[in-house]
Amino acid sequence: MKKAVFLDRDGVITKLVFNPKTGVHEAPHRVEDFEICSNVVKPLLKLKENGYSLFLISNQPDFAKELVSLDEINNIHLQMHSFLLENGVNFTEYYYCYHHPEGVMEGYSGPCECRKPKPYFILKARDKYLIDLDNSWMIGDQDTDILCGQGAGLKTILIRASGSEHKRGTSYPDHTVDNLQQAVMIIINRRMNKCEE
Repeated sequence: MKKAVFLDRDGVITKLVFNPKTGVHEAPHRVEDFEICSNVVKPLLKLKENGYSLFLISNQPDFAKELVSLDEINNIHLQMHSFLLENGVNFTEYYYCYHHPEGVMEGYSGPCECRKPKPYFILKARDKYLIDLDNSWMIGDQDTDILCGQGAGLKTILIRASGSEHKRGTSYPDHTVDNLQQAVMIIINRRMNKCEE
């Protein structure tokens, strides 16, 4: 059985982008708006060094709302993936949900099984890669991330990312931090303490 860390994308690995039309911060819609958060590479490498498989789980509902094309979402993903690989970070798998309950795109509107907070993708990774959920973690910046992790029995860490404040406050994570570096320190220290027991 393998231990893993599941991470949200926007607000954790990539920066949220302010949309003047909606007045809120959200996922980037254009490659030119894509930007990696500071101090991401070293913490992710630290997780890999300590034997954790990395997975990304991200809701990308703006396609269902016809606000961005799948091609552009894929281009942004490829930009991130290339950056991470160039810096030695390899995710085992990326999982994206493109649905939204109030979407307008045919085939992507209404309820689905894969949208967080449902733990569908975590359970899928568990079965495919034999993940030990008892020794795995979920890191995100929204309540849906925390509820997703808890729904699969993971320990959870909430990052207080700037721009997503309005999407948190009703969940109860195991830990709350300011950035990914602090989150990884908690995971590594927890692992070291267990090894010493």
